[in-house]
Amino acid sequence: MNAHNSDPKDTEVRRLGRFVASADAASLSAEARDELKKRILDSIGVAIGALDGEPIKYIRTHVEDFGGRPLATLIGGGKTAPDRAAFYNGALVRYLDFMDSYLAKGETCHQSDNLGAVLAASEYADQDGDGFLAALAVAYQVQGRLCDVAPVRARGFDHTVQGAYAVAAGVARALRLDAGKTANAIAISGTCNNALRVTRTGALSHWKGLAYPNTAFVGTHAAFLAYRGITGPEEVFEGNKGFKEAIAGPFEIDWSKEDLENVKLSIIKKYNAEIHSQSSIEGALELQKRHGFKADEIDGIEIDIFDVAYHIIGGGEEGDKTVIRTKEEADHSLQYMVGVALIDGNVLPAQYEPGRILRDDIQGLLKRFTVRPSQDYTDRFPQEVATTITVTLKDGRKFSIDKTDYEGFRTRPMSWETVIAKFNGLAEPFTSERARTSIVDAVRNIEKLRIRDFATILANLNA
Repeated sequence: MNAHNSDPKDTEVRRLGRFVASADAASLSAEARDELKKRILDSIGVAIGALDGEPIKYIRTHVEDFGGRPLATLIGGGKTAPDRAAFYNGALVRYLDFMDSYLAKGETCHQSDNLGAVLAASEYADQDGDGFLAALAVAYQVQGRLCDVAPVRARGFDHTVQGAYAVAAGVARALRLDAGKTANAIAISGTCNNALRVTRTGALSHWKGLAYPNTAFVGTHAAFLAYRGITGPEEVFEGNKGFKEAIAGPFEIDWSKEDLENVKLSIIKKYNAEIHSQSSIEGALELQKRHGFKADEIDGIEIDIFDVAYHIIGGGEEGDKTVIRTKEEADHSLQYMVGVALIDGNVLPAQYEPGRILRDDIQGLLKRFTVRPSQDYTDRFPQEVATTITVTLKDGRKFSIDKTDYEGFRTRPMSWETVIAKFNGLAEPFTSERARTSIVDAVRNIEKLRIRDFATILANLNA
């Protein structure tokens, strides 16, 4: 990493740097390429659907006030510096909590969090579509694999910690950095981006949706510093007080044997709800359709579920999930999400409007839930997202359903038709029909485009 060191130690970050720098979209399988494109369109739809979000408006004001050379495009129009574009576009992808997810045994992350940064760097570097796909696939691979073998949630750290390595890797690949500079980018970003899990415990704030965009902002900045020649700690992984010793514990990844196929294991959300709730929501709605009961007939709802869901959204170690006042609390409450689905028939952005959250119907139903962790279901996670929903009505009738997956899970991949329908539903209030068609066509044929041209399409939503 240091050009003046003639006999450098072959550190882990150097090996990761070689993997990233050599990544080529030509190595993507047809399935992985197709799934990656689905996630690009899904993420863009979610981003467009968030354009009028409260914190998004604050960030837009912040970016416009501080300025920045107009080198990277903001979704919906305008330009700024690449690191600020990474933050703003990343916040758009993240705000609705409707983006894709990756489930590992001890960690959950959202690999589409990297899209804003990779898009900004690809536009800056005048990448073609294949270069953009390679960079994004790298970010998916690095983040997913680190979550597999180096979970940090149980130690009190946020999943954005692994993302610090992933986003720097993706940006470095988009900038065409060599292996040495790539290693420096990853080392700088990984060293300085170690966020606390308190972001997602207790009373939740705007920061729940902005923690990774901030990681992307800093990771993009780190990659550009490495691009200029700044070096980072060579032993960021294995060194004294490095990632393994200070946070993650021991783990091994042989980057020389990694591919770009991890995207096939990520999952797309069917409902605008935290990822571990998806099978429960689908199951509750199927149960309601099968038996025809209404929400006001319910006396109680019991949910048995795997421990990760129980602890994050069910009232376990991350706090009571029946006191719901804000969007951030609502979209991390299993009780709220299942309850509002049974009342309204779906969970979409409208279910997180302040007036909807505070209505008596859902606030009353919140108190009728019992959520329990199941060891059997925990043992089957993440290969399954098993849940049992039991509804008892006021007249004494009781109905139950078991689920192990949902539409969008790795066992039931979401079709292009469903992804496009989700995209159109989210984007329609903010775009013309012509613009939506242009975006869908551009994503499906991204290899034929320069990313600067693609970014122009994302700026002109009413063209």
